[in-house]
Formats: sequence, structure tokens, C-alpha cells
Amino acid sequence: MKQDRITLAGKPVRPRDLLPAEVTITIRIPASAPRDVTAEDLPLDILHEDDDILVINKASGMHVHPGAGRPTGSLAAALLHHCKGQLAPGGAPDRPGIVHRLDRETTGILVAAKNDAAHRELSRQFRDRETEKTYLAFVLGRPRGNAGTWDGPIGRHPVSRQRMAIRSRGRPAKTDWKVLGSWPGASLLELRLHTGRTHQIRVHASAAGCPVAGDAIYGGVNSLTRTAKVPRQLLHAHQLAFTHPRTGEQLLFTAPPPPDFAAFQSYLDEP
Repeated sequence: MKQDRITLAGKPVRPRDLLPAEVTITIRIPASAPRDVTAEDLPLDILHEDDDILVINKASGMHVHPGAGRPTGSLAAALLHHCKGQLAPGGAPDRPGIVHRLDRETTGILVAAKNDAAHRELSRQFRDRETEKTYLAFVLGRPRGNAGTWDGPIGRHPVSRQRMAIRSRGRPAKTDWKVLGSWPGASLLELRLHTGRTHQIRVHASAAGCPVAGDAIYGGVNSLTRTAKVPRQLLHAHQLAFTHPRTGEQLLFTAPPPPDFAAFQSYLDEP
């Protein structure tokens, strides 16, 4: 309205205007301003690199691509610098080479594309669920049983728009889980994603009553995590399997969990 982009019979509409029934208004939606990424010399833990792809072990605290209020310090910016600008355009100007993403605090494996052909093929594999994604997570409490599946549709939270939630009209989401270890108040899980919804593991774990340890948004902070000084949500993309976009070779990459995983387990092991 402030930009006169909402009109009735060619005249701008104002907040005070009352619109009678069965009239037609016109809304001209402005194009989003592109956020071009500036290359930055940032440290990268590169697990594999060739002419088509890069496989990265992402550190905690690094955003995958720029966003509102965080224009610098992204993985995309670091990749641009490392590749001297030779990255696939990706889905948008602010996401060169980016095929999939991890939350800022989540660590672990990401694959990026260096050219359009690699980006198209990798994106198709993720879309068609041909990749295999395995995570490790410390959770508070313990799920029922030693293994199982969380199968609940996920959509935007009805009140808090920064969160996701189990919603009957959400998008299908499925997570397999297995208990690898258990201590009073916490468990270590191995999780395999069948889908790739936003915050999927965090939402499913919270809904099951065992939120990811250190996850302040979904209930994973309590006296145990505060005493143990858990610095973040303890979620790690441990393994990623996919087909090389050019050679067709089946690839499997593994990244060991970062030191804060071992530190939390050492705290749990203390008598």
C-alpha cells in the first residue's frame, strides 16, 4: 500500500478504505531484490573435491547462505572464494553451488555443485529421495524402545512462524531412529532421513518427548544441558551417500562428530 501497488479501479487503496463486495483489486508484487554473495576467505573442512562437486564438513555457527541480518560469513561465500567464483548458479543469486542445507548450529556433511549439470543432477537426487542421509544426535531422555520410525507431517507452526510443527496438513516427513547409547537424562541416536523437511529431526524428536539436546527452540535445554555447558543443538550430519553426477559412481562420505559431542558424552560418563 505504501508503494501504491494495491489499486482499485486504477486508484491506490489505503488501510482506511472499506471495500464493497464483488470488486476487483489489483496487487502488483515487486520482484525480490537479489542478494549477491561476496566471496570471503573463510576456513573450510573439505572432505572431497573434483571438477564437479565439493563435499564439506560444515562447522557449527556457519549459515549455508546469506539471509536477513546475516549478510556475511556463509558457506556460500566461503565456497565462492575457494572456487574463485566457479560455482553453479544454483537456485538463486544468494545460493551459488548450494544443493541442500543444514541449520546454522548443525554440523556435518554437505555437497555443493561446481557447474549447472552437477547442480541439476544432485538436486534431482535429493528431490527424488535417492540420497541417503544419516545423522547423529544427543537427545534429552530416551524414546520408547531401541529403534523405530517417526512418521508425522511437518508444516509451519501456527503461531511462531520461525518454528515448524507436526501439522495434519503438513508435508509428509519420515525419520528412522536407533538408540546407540543411553545415560540418565540423555541418549545418543542414529537417525536416517527419508524426507528432507525443514527442522525435521528437531521437530520429530521434540514431538516424541526427547528433543535434541541444546535445542533452545524445540525444548532441548534443561538443567543437564546447562550444567554440561552444551553450546548448541547436538545434531550432526554424519553420513551422506549419493551418485556422482558425472561418473555415476556411488559415493559415501562420513564425518566424525565434532569435539562437543565427545565433551557431552564424557560429562554423561562421569560417575
